[in-house]
Amino acid sequence: MTGTLDIRRARDRFHTKIDWLDSYHSFSFSDHYDPANTHHGLLLVSNDDLIKAGTGFRTHPHQDMEIVTWVLNGEIEHKDSAGNTGIIYPGLAQRMSAGRGIWHSEMNPRGDQDVHLVQMWVAPDTERITPGYEQLDINAQLARGGLVPIASGRGHDAAITIRQRGAVLWGGRLQAGETVSIPNAPFVHVFVAKGAADLEGSGRLEKGDAVRLTAAGGPQLTADRQTGAEVLVWEMDKDLPL
Repeated sequence: MTGTLDIRRARDRFHTKIDWLDSYHSFSFSDHYDPANTHHGLLLVSNDDLIKAGTGFRTHPHQDMEIVTWVLNGEIEHKDSAGNTGIIYPGLAQRMSAGRGIWHSEMNPRGDQDVHLVQMWVAPDTERITPGYEQLDINAQLARGGLVPIASGRGHDAAITIRQRGAVLWGGRLQAGETVSIPNAPFVHVFVAKGAADLEGSGRLEKGDAVRLTAAGGPQLTADRQTGAEVLVWEMDKDLPL
């Protein structure tokens, strides 16, 4: 496998805008479909959502998907048919395993503030499992710097668990000028959620930009010296089967 770095600019993402939702999609999603842009590695969805105050996604179903939600600003309230509820805020990692089937809603409980979040879906390694839910505050770990495991199928400490042994989501609130090493894995997806950064071999990345790495080693990522950066990095050891 020859190493590649595929830069995807924020402005080139699919875009859905309705009265209560402003959403950018890194991959084919809903009415947006491109057969050449359906996933990278095990990552099928990476939606950058801005949800207006007092609105949100009303009750709807999912099946056989590991869904991770990461809030950047504001709050989102989760409720599901298994009886799980939770208020998700910045630094609180949340995962819902849809398994054999679950219904849930995601509503902005604040009447005075929009919520900005990134929701990501990866394929599970076992289908038809019992649906599950987990949340964990990792703000203390993030404050120490570097990349921190947010969601892991490999048993990392201080991370929520996903039912996919081939994937780990790392996150970092990088200080101005801070440098980290991107995981060396067959498939990696780097997303700049806030600020800006420079990725070795790719150049400058602005807010909303992403890079899809395939067997590209472990390049260095350096946060902008003025703004810093908040980044989300998926490390994956395999691709979805054709």
